[in-house]
Amino acid sequence: MKTTFKLRLLLLPALIMLITASPVWSQQAKDYHVVKGVVKDSRTQKLLGYVNLSVSGTNIGTITNINGEFSLKIKDSLKAKTIDISHLGYSTSRIAINGQSMENITVLMTPHPSLLDEITIKAIDAKELVGQAIDKIAINYPSNSNLLTGFYRETVKKRRSYINVSEAVVEILKTPYDEGLNEDVLQVYKGRKLISPKADDTLMVKLLGGPNLSIYLDVVKNPDLMLNKSTLSHYKFAMEEAVMIQDRPHYVVSFFPQVVLSYPLHYGKLYIDRESLAISRAEFSLNMDDKGKATRAILRRKPMGMIFKPEDVSFLVTYKQREGKSYLSYIRSEISFKCDWKKRLFSTNYSIVSETVVTGGRGEILVKIPYRLAFKESQSLSDKVAGFYDPNFWEDYNIIEPDESLEYAVNRLKKVNQK
Repeated sequence: MKTTFKLRLLLLPALIMLITASPVWSQQAKDYHVVKGVVKDSRTQKLLGYVNLSVSGTNIGTITNINGEFSLKIKDSLKAKTIDISHLGYSTSRIAINGQSMENITVLMTPHPSLLDEITIKAIDAKELVGQAIDKIAINYPSNSNLLTGFYRETVKKRRSYINVSEAVVEILKTPYDEGLNEDVLQVYKGRKLISPKADDTLMVKLLGGPNLSIYLDVVKNPDLMLNKSTLSHYKFAMEEAVMIQDRPHYVVSFFPQVVLSYPLHYGKLYIDRESLAISRAEFSLNMDDKGKATRAILRRKPMGMIFKPEDVSFLVTYKQREGKSYLSYIRSEISFKCDWKKRLFSTNYSIVSETVVTGGRGEILVKIPYRLAFKESQSLSDKVAGFYDPNFWEDYNIIEPDESLEYAVNRLKKVNQK
């Protein structure tokens, strides 16, 4: 089935507006403490990016940035005792916390060997395994509505320089996983955006992207992406070496297209829990064999005279298990492309990275996000966000710490905008 979702990214001058609404759990008082540090491989001392951190027994968490750095804000009222740290291929670590702010912590993670031998893996029918995982979606994922709090970040690079940085706190209403996407909505509560003021850095395009990625890239809930039993025949599946996620052994199934359709398919890997058959992780990319098909899949609008050349479109979706159910945890989208203009000698490289990490939330939701507050496909994040100048802007919200290059770029763009 053809992927039908349409998402939006508009590179427009920022409108300096501040969202006045805030989630019900946000408070003005400093009633939280902060745990900060880095995560490393215990053997190589290599810094580990995109590691999942969560307060034990809760859905409160974040991830490390590409430099392995993290910052986790924990409300005092939780009386939290420990933090769980998990990462693909590593044993889960746990650190004790004392209810007070802690800084400069170093967490060492130990690589975990595979528990499934090659003979066992080869004996499994990969396509049949994926079909069984699809059959168990209604059991393995929430059967009630959940209101998830998340942090969204979107960056745009022109060649090696950042020209656009936007961030937002969002709330995502997830209906039961057997009900599809139609009732899932997202609301932007608070955000900020910083754009290069240089005319040459303004690129008017409408592309796949935006805060609603956390709805449409939920591969388990959106069968149009790939997990549809009626279209599994479009792909060839193969078993790969097993890995550990959250101290649980996982099958790894690779897949790639084996038919040619009028639209591009995906290739990648699915990570399936050995015991429950829940899909815990999906890594997939758009097939670029036909650049024309790929362009039609991601490009919605461009200026006259511009030639759009897609290079790579890839995604990462992860889920975190809690109390026997798997919940959406992290979504990342990376798009790289070139723009060529008629009568110009050289093309320009661009890359867009969008990511959402679930940092908290509530279950058993009785009241839905009103339609008038829902973030819509026709909207731009620029219409809903503020300036990038208040150092205490996020207050008690959990975010993804900016990496060194992003922090440098933000400071540079601030200076340029203040001139």
